[in-house]
Amino acid sequence: MRLVLLGPPGAGKGTQARLLTAKFDVAHISAGDLLRKAVADGSELGRTAKPIMAKGALVPDGVVIEIIEERLRRPDCAGGYILDGFPRTLRQAEALSEVLQLLHAPLDCVISVEAPEEDLVRRLAGRRICGVCGSMFHIDTKPPVRIGICDNCGDRLLQRDDDREDTIRHRLRVYREQTELLIAYYETLGLLRRIDGHGTIDQIAQRIHQAFGDE
Repeated sequence: MRLVLLGPPGAGKGTQARLLTAKFDVAHISAGDLLRKAVADGSELGRTAKPIMAKGALVPDGVVIEIIEERLRRPDCAGGYILDGFPRTLRQAEALSEVLQLLHAPLDCVISVEAPEEDLVRRLAGRRICGVCGSMFHIDTKPPVRIGICDNCGDRLLQRDDDREDTIRHRLRVYREQTELLIAYYETLGLLRRIDGHGTIDQIAQRIHQAFGDE
């Protein structure tokens, strides 16, 4: 399986990617996770990306393409992969096609997970993460036993800078202006499958399985 998951911030791409990678035993490649690790590590790439990500803007194409290409060349991607959060621009999509052509590993399918903006804002603004163990919570759907405290390690829960409402709405505007161009691109190639992103995790997962013929 070689799959791209498209969708606005908060659409659940990361959750669905993890479910798919567990089921099909393929690599999960999250551009966001790779960039956040670079920021946490304090690498040159991370120092470049940090202020851009904090404002909810897109990291320059060249930087993201470089980190994704390096990841795709690792041995664990030979058996398949799920790309989550990449590509985000038409230039990235075209660069990805060139890389995959060199690797003789073309995409099988592109899934576009779609949901109303207010649902996305509510999902993202309610997220909280533990700064120590990385456990995720949500103030509405998965609240901790003690407000603001991680159930697993007892440390303080944090709200990421890019999960604040003003930043979320800016990220969604950026998505509409730049990333949605990819929908037309992949539709022209005959790879696009649109998925309703409203409902439970299991319901969305079932729609994705049906979209690429896995009932």
